[in-house]
Amino acid sequence: MKRPLIIFLATGAYAGYSPLVPGTVGSLWGLGLYYFISTLRPNEGALVLIAGTALSILVASEARRILGGKDPSPIVCDEIMGFGVAAYLLPFSLFNAILVFILFRFFDILKPFPAGHIDRWLEGGAGIVLDDIVAGIYANVATQVLIRLVQG
Repeated sequence: MKRPLIIFLATGAYAGYSPLVPGTVGSLWGLGLYYFISTLRPNEGALVLIAGTALSILVASEARRILGGKDPSPIVCDEIMGFGVAAYLLPFSLFNAILVFILFRFFDILKPFPAGHIDRWLEGGAGIVLDDIVAGIYANVATQVLIRLVQG
């Protein structure tokens, strides 16, 4: 891929260059992904997430080489895909979107096992993206549980 396209995709259309909390700003693109996958059948949504994760690993790997560093902060395609995983199988609503956003950012920052381990030990695009996928899984489970508790 060409360098400008890599940077555009990796940074979430340059959202990753936000001077304040680029990961949080980049995660906002996950709202669009959430809406899109909520309109699909579960197997279709899973395919979108798998393909998007694979593409994000490739893009993050190339962007890392261009930008330098282990996990450059402008790369936010990992947050976008992690958010998509966090929202998978949830009906789209404002309440769910806010809850998923808060829980995903919490788990992405906290990096509970194995996310922190992946972040520290896995190199390249896989290390950049897969810790966010794990954070997304934790956020999805927590969101599912909280929604069921609220619904009684």
